[in-house]
Amino acid sequence: MGTITDRNVIEVDFDTDNRAKYIVLESAIRAAITRGDLAPGTRLPPVRDLAWKIGVTPGTVARAYSRLTDGGVLEAAVGRGTFVAEVTGPAPIYREFQALEVDSTPHLTGTDETRVVNLLSPHLPSVGQADLIRRLLGEIAADPPSGMMHYPSHAAERPAREAVRRFLDHPTLGPLEADDITLTNGGQHAIGLVMQAVLTGRRPVVLIEELTYPGFRRVAEMLRAEVIPVAMDKDGILPDALEVAARGADVQLLCTSPDVHNPTCIATPVARRREIIEVARAANIQILEDDCYQMQRGDVDSYRLLAPERTWHVSSIAKTITPALRLGFAMAPRSHRMALRRAAEYSSFGLATPFSDLAARLFVDPALPGLMAETRDVVGTYVRAAAAILSDHELHWRDDVSFLWLILPDGWRASAFCRAAEAAGVKVRAAEEYTGRDANAPHAVRFAVNSGVSLAIFEDAVRRLRRLLDQPPEGLRV
Repeated sequence: MGTITDRNVIEVDFDTDNRAKYIVLESAIRAAITRGDLAPGTRLPPVRDLAWKIGVTPGTVARAYSRLTDGGVLEAAVGRGTFVAEVTGPAPIYREFQALEVDSTPHLTGTDETRVVNLLSPHLPSVGQADLIRRLLGEIAADPPSGMMHYPSHAAERPAREAVRRFLDHPTLGPLEADDITLTNGGQHAIGLVMQAVLTGRRPVVLIEELTYPGFRRVAEMLRAEVIPVAMDKDGILPDALEVAARGADVQLLCTSPDVHNPTCIATPVARRREIIEVARAANIQILEDDCYQMQRGDVDSYRLLAPERTWHVSSIAKTITPALRLGFAMAPRSHRMALRRAAEYSSFGLATPFSDLAARLFVDPALPGLMAETRDVVGTYVRAAAAILSDHELHWRDDVSFLWLILPDGWRASAFCRAAEAAGVKVRAAEEYTGRDANAPHAVRFAVNSGVSLAIFEDAVRRLRRLLDQPPEGLRV
C-alpha cells in the first residue's frame, strides 16, 4: 500500500491488485479525483518524487501521468508540473474509451480463479516504443513535413519508402529499392492489395497451406476466388501436393508463410523452397510470401530472393514494434510494381500523410533496433517459461516467435479444450480456426504470448492449461 500526500491522499494498493503497476496508479488517481480528494487545479508530485514515495520506477509514474493527460484527466504545464484538469464540460466520447485498459489483457480483480488471461493474439511488451512514437508524433504535429492539407502521393511518400528500405534491408531478402516498396495499412491490407493486383478472371484459384493464417482465406473469398488447401509436412507445403492442386484449375496465387508458419511455427528449409518454386514456375503461379511473424530475420533465403520474378512479399510491424500503427509493406516482382502501386492508390490514395511522415522517422531512429531487441528478449522469456511448464507435452515453439502450437494429448479435442480453458480463465485458439470449414483439423491449439501481463500471471495461465492437459475428460480418455 502506498500514499501520496501534500494536503491530499491517493491510495495505491500494489499488493492485492494484480494489474500492471502503471494501471493501478492510474486507477487510484482517477478514484481520488472522483471522490473529490484531488480537486481541479491540484498539482501532482513530480514523477521522481512520487516514484520514490510509492516504491515504483519513474517510468511507471510517467506512463500513468501520460495516459491520464492523454485522456484529459490531467494537464501538463511546461516548467510548472502536472495538474488535475479543470472540468469545463462533458468529456469527449473518445476519452471514455481511453479510460478503458484496451491495450492489455482484461482482468477480473480477485483470486487466481477469477482472473481472465487472453492468449488469443500476441501482445507485445511496452519497452519504450510507445514513448518513441509519442515523441515522433509530437514533432510531426508541430511541423508536418508533408503538410496537413494535401492528398497522399507517391512522391511525398518517398522519404518513408527509403526509411523502410533501410529498415528491411537484408541479404536474404534480395536487392531492394525504395520504389520496390508499397506502404500499406498493416499486413492484412498488404495481402489484400497483392490479391487485387494478381487475381484476374471470373473464378481465380488461390492455394493456401492446409493449416494457415485465416486472413488469406478471408481476403480471397471476398474477391470471389476459390480457395484450395495444399497438404503439408514438418517442412511446409508438399511439392507433389502442390503440383496436383495446380492441375486443371485457374491457379494464380500460392499464399505461404515460410519463415514462421502460423500457427505451427514451421520454417520451410531452402531446399523445400526451391522445389516449390520449380512447381510454381512450371504452372505459372505467383507466390505471396507472408513475413509478418518473424521478429528477426534469419539466414534462409526468401522466396523474393530465390524467385524474384513471381514473389510478392508482405510484412508489417505488428509483431515487432506495435500493431496499433497499422504500418505494413508490400513488394511486387519488379515487372508488376505499377500494378501493386495502382491497387494501393485506387483503394485509399496511399498512407495518410502523418503516418508516412512517422514512418520516415521511426524506421531510421537510432533507438529502434535496441527497442526491438529488448522486445524479442521479453517475448523469449515468456516463451521459454511456457515451454518449461509444458515440457511433458508436445509443444512447438521458438523464442523469437510470439505464439506456441500445442498438440493435445489423447482425450482432448481442440474445441472442448478451448471451452475448458476459457472456463478456467484462459483464452486460446483451436486448430479449426486455421483450416477450412470441411477440413479435418488436428487436435491442437495455438496460444500467444501476452506480455501485457506480468510473467507471473502468464505462467499461472499456462499452468492452468497444464492442469487441463493432465486431466482429460473422463468420457474422452482413451
